[in-house]
Amino acid sequence: MDPKLFNPLELGDLTLPNRIVMAPLTRNRALPDGDVPHDLNATYYAQRAGAGLIISEGTQISQEGKGYIQTPGIYSNEQVVGWKTVTDAVHNAGGRIFAQLWHVGRISHVSLQPDGQAPVAPSPITAKSQTFVATGFADVSDPRQLDTGEIARVVADYRKAAENAKAAGFDGIEIHAANGYLIDQFLRDSTNKRDDAYGRSLDKRTRFLAEVLEAVTSVYASTRVGVRFSPFSSFNDISDSDPLTTFGAAITRANDAGLGYVHLVEGETGGPRTYPPNAIATLRANFSRAYMANNAYDRQLAIDAVESGKADLVAFGALFIANPDLVERFRQDAPLNTPDPQTFYGGDAVGYTDYPTLDQVA
Repeated sequence: MDPKLFNPLELGDLTLPNRIVMAPLTRNRALPDGDVPHDLNATYYAQRAGAGLIISEGTQISQEGKGYIQTPGIYSNEQVVGWKTVTDAVHNAGGRIFAQLWHVGRISHVSLQPDGQAPVAPSPITAKSQTFVATGFADVSDPRQLDTGEIARVVADYRKAAENAKAAGFDGIEIHAANGYLIDQFLRDSTNKRDDAYGRSLDKRTRFLAEVLEAVTSVYASTRVGVRFSPFSSFNDISDSDPLTTFGAAITRANDAGLGYVHLVEGETGGPRTYPPNAIATLRANFSRAYMANNAYDRQLAIDAVESGKADLVAFGALFIANPDLVERFRQDAPLNTPDPQTFYGGDAVGYTDYPTLDQVA
């Protein structure tokens, strides 16, 4: 009998054929003119349609939400058409795909912003971080604080992005609230120093998240929506004085919104699985539906997590980059291709759509 990792999971009204998820992975391969997805992206995602669920790379909800060159958007008609090419290819290959909706907040550069304006943030605190622009790596720009009255506009951008995702044929959406980007910046007390209805107290710091979730679940059934958090990650110069309490409250907001799953980066983003003892179980107790685990999992760790009930789904990043048929390789316990980090960000088909499947190397 197959391990439970390979068994179906009901995510609301959507049946996932297995519990192996392709994590959202920034690849910087949208068309440079308009940040539009195209045929190469469709091939890449369709190759990985054996995943129980694909979560797209972060796709910015507005130009203001952009933080890196050649990341795709989902706010223009051309982008929606481009994403429809991707979702059609995935569906034709038998897959399921969610769009990850993204606003980077302060992790941006004036060269990427409309009219060269400053990036926006909950508070005007500059991150000690870099981003990737046309000339290479650059320090992020000093942000300006979003006025209270502007926040409704950003929430509306999330709602419109959800509508565009639906028009583009996505089966659902994931809200990116991790890795030091805008929603994470609102949640954490190191980056949110506001004195209005969106700052200081825990209830206020989680309000922006709650409003975004309310907006997008007016477009998609709530079980077709997930959210990603990284409670113990310092990625993009972010921290919190009490992450268990902060993210316990944030996950409670997600539970109250009826979301289909909560997705946690367990430890440092792209780094070690370091977090306080029992922290993941403590956070998970605030959520009554599916839990998606992420960060440095291998086949056996994933099998053990699902068999023990510690996770319902497990997301894989770099292994899916290098192994388009990762599910079948895991099922057979077959050797894996080795990812090439030199081709992760930007470029062409090399290191993107040219990794061989088991059939191709047989």
